[in-house]
Amino acid sequence: QKSPGLQQGFRSMFFMLTPNESSFQKVEAVPQYVEQATPFFIGLMVLELLVGVLKTGGSVVTISDGLTSISAGMVSRLPMLLMRGCELSAYMYVWDHYHLVELPWDSAWTWWLTFLGVDFCYYWVHRFAHEVAVLWAAHQVHHSSEYYNLTTALRQSLTQQFTSWIFYMPLALALPPSIFAVHIQLNLLYQFWIHTELIRDLGPLELIFNTPKHHRVHHGRNLYCIDKNYGGILIIWDRIFGTFASETDKVIYGLVFPIRRFEILHVQFHYYLYLWKKSKIYKTIIHKLATFFNGPSWKPGKSRLGDHDDNPKVCIIPQRKMPSGFITHHFDTRKTQMLSQLTVLGMTCYILLTLTSLGFIIDQRPRAASLEMLRCVIMVTMHRYSYIKPFLPLLAVPTEVRPTVVCLGTVETCCLHCCHTDSCQKPIHD
Repeated sequence: QKSPGLQQGFRSMFFMLTPNESSFQKVEAVPQYVEQATPFFIGLMVLELLVGVLKTGGSVVTISDGLTSISAGMVSRLPMLLMRGCELSAYMYVWDHYHLVELPWDSAWTWWLTFLGVDFCYYWVHRFAHEVAVLWAAHQVHHSSEYYNLTTALRQSLTQQFTSWIFYMPLALALPPSIFAVHIQLNLLYQFWIHTELIRDLGPLELIFNTPKHHRVHHGRNLYCIDKNYGGILIIWDRIFGTFASETDKVIYGLVFPIRRFEILHVQFHYYLYLWKKSKIYKTIIHKLATFFNGPSWKPGKSRLGDHDDNPKVCIIPQRKMPSGFITHHFDTRKTQMLSQLTVLGMTCYILLTLTSLGFIIDQRPRAASLEMLRCVIMVTMHRYSYIKPFLPLLAVPTEVRPTVVCLGTVETCCLHCCHTDSCQKPIHD
């Protein structure tokens, strides 16, 4: 498999590769652009942080929200440890058994046609993810942050990939899998850099391309922002199909009904539980099914997509910092390269346990101490058998950590203790 150079890898983040350098005959020869982009993700996030401090005098990222976004990104990649991506696997199956024509893999026309096809299909993947409640249950993860920065781009769903592949299958009737494998990655990488507030306007490019200005609207919960600007690389699809909106009022980010939780499994799965409970209220099977397949705000008597009459008033709420004393470690990749699937599955469970424990600590859950104790016991055991190791071995000594939590913002005294719990119904003031 070919690995892109440093310069080519950086250009792939902005869809600045030519057909000649990114066309391959075999799928096996296609670089893992997304996996190899990790240094660029980190570099751009650090750059955004520095520029944000210089421009605004404060951080554009909070530790708790940023870590939750990164944790979601890690969780979303866990299935890749056990299998190939659903979209590419399904695509190759349809191509092998049902393709009607075979366009040449080394033609620039094929490359550009695949670019348009993948971006067009992504528009519909994205739009259906907002207009079908059971698909929204997966996609809402990406919208759950109340900040908008490059870490938000990493806040991806664990389950969305299990349904998104369906929308790309028509392309497999004609377009080679190797070219599709390039564009499905480049389309995703392009969407990383548009998650920032520091780039305000790109002039004429705003007419054709999806930009930070357009995508800020998509992440807003202001009434004019909801269900707008679905495009991936191109914004022309939204202009054609009537889902485009320009940025006007200050955008307030996050879900219409904010979850205000950092526990990663809750962030990933809470909406599925909500839909199940909502469906149990209705008596008829039609209404029960409509709960899952109509819009998220649908109720009996309303149109398929529902309306926004019940939306709460948009306001800015205070955010919390993460407790101090977070200690990191990593797996010894030299050893994991030859591990059995059972061991990989065990490590996957440990990663989920670590991220869940972190969320419990940030949320100040009563069982946080017990869960963290369990994680530490497992960590010491894995360290004993060399499955993980600290970044700095010299610092691998027993350390006592006393976490502290700082709550930012001014709230009513009666809400000081419970302002971030689901049960609190009192208003939180900016």
